[in-house]
Amino acid sequence: MKTADRSRVPDGPTHEEIQAFQTAARDLIGVALHSLEVLDGEVSLPQFRLLVTLNDLGRCPSSKVAHALGLGASSVTRLADRLAGSGHLARGGDEHHRGVVTLELTERGHRLVDQVLTWRHQELARVLAMLEPVQRAATAVGLQAFHAAVGDHYAAELHGPVLL
Repeated sequence: MKTADRSRVPDGPTHEEIQAFQTAARDLIGVALHSLEVLDGEVSLPQFRLLVTLNDLGRCPSSKVAHALGLGASSVTRLADRLAGSGHLARGGDEHHRGVVTLELTERGHRLVDQVLTWRHQELARVLAMLEPVQRAATAVGLQAFHAAVGDHYAAELHGPVLL
């Protein structure tokens, strides 16, 4: 009878590996949530989600924004009303389809999204600077492989409080 080769990689992830990813998820969510402090009450989290979505999509019909956020059209309309009133987004129309309402970020909306994303970039740079260059590189490769495994649309399929 052969003895098992102890150097063999286990078929599945170890408890320690899963815990490391649990901790990393919590840490990254922490960075995302701390970045929202930049908002300083200027917009709510649901409103910011809409701004981030428009930042990614550009000018588009409100129905497309509703679908991307997993919200009903009336919810997006209410959010858009407030954000148009505060000068963060502009409403428009489609010259070919009179019933279509388009949404796009104003300069003020772009500035707010950029402030949050810049804060995140700076915070991640600060934290990553604490790692040795070899650790940073290995971590980046590992995270890229993890992303490739879950795919681009893994989080995009979620509806609810995402798009932090």
